[in-house]
Amino acid sequence: MRHKFLSIILLLIANLSFGQALPEKISETDFTIGKIVNIKSKILSETRTLNIYLPSNYQADSSKTYPVIYLLDGSIDEDFIHISGIVQFVSFPWINMIPESIVVGIANVDRKRDFTYPSERELDQEEFPTSGKSGKFIGFLENELQSFIDSSYRTSSNKTIIGQSLGGLLATEILFKKPELFDNYIIVSPSLWWDNENLLESNPRSYDSNKSIYVAVGKEGKVMERTAKELFEKLNKNKNQNTKLFYDFLEDKTHGDALHIAAYNAFEKIFDSKNE
Repeated sequence: MRHKFLSIILLLIANLSFGQALPEKISETDFTIGKIVNIKSKILSETRTLNIYLPSNYQADSSKTYPVIYLLDGSIDEDFIHISGIVQFVSFPWINMIPESIVVGIANVDRKRDFTYPSERELDQEEFPTSGKSGKFIGFLENELQSFIDSSYRTSSNKTIIGQSLGGLLATEILFKKPELFDNYIIVSPSLWWDNENLLESNPRSYDSNKSIYVAVGKEGKVMERTAKELFEKLNKNKNQNTKLFYDFLEDKTHGDALHIAAYNAFEKIFDSKNE
């Protein structure tokens, strides 16, 4: 009898639940945060996908121009969505940490190929057989991508690059070899172990323009932590008066989760420092 009674109660509850009227759906549309653009690169001999975030007010004022933030590892399933979210948040009028900005996420095809220069270390060559083509990728950034973005969108002259891990290695290489490509460098957990750390032994090219450089690393092991600090110290030793340099050791973060808080910290330091 007890089991039969419980069954009746449960049946009544189920009938009452189904009997309740559900809200009427009025409409349904897709939610998007940007555009997906495919371009044909002659330099790379392949099609590249760009994920582009435009500020919410982009269409409102046809005369306004916007800084551009170039994001390596910018695929939708990588860092594009959460970095664009930070950019949106810190550019809200009530936050006003950075100006409204365009984010260009560069989706990967072969990041080991694109983000590394040729290594003399045999182990690197064995473990990364497609590596060593960063020169072509830098040429793509310089001669194709920046021109495409500047001609397609209302951009200002201010350009930022964000790179983490192998992307941080590439951002460091660009800073050392072609510093004029970007105004702001956000370098997080750079893989400076590459090529027996030889990039750290090279001398960065001089530049005349203003630069803001942010270097960060998490609790990522002795080599990663040491080389990131050595990069900061090398840059600090050789910096000009027109360079603002920042360093963060994120002791409660790892290689996997350092980028999010590092990007936030970098925006706060880089853009606030320009308003001092």
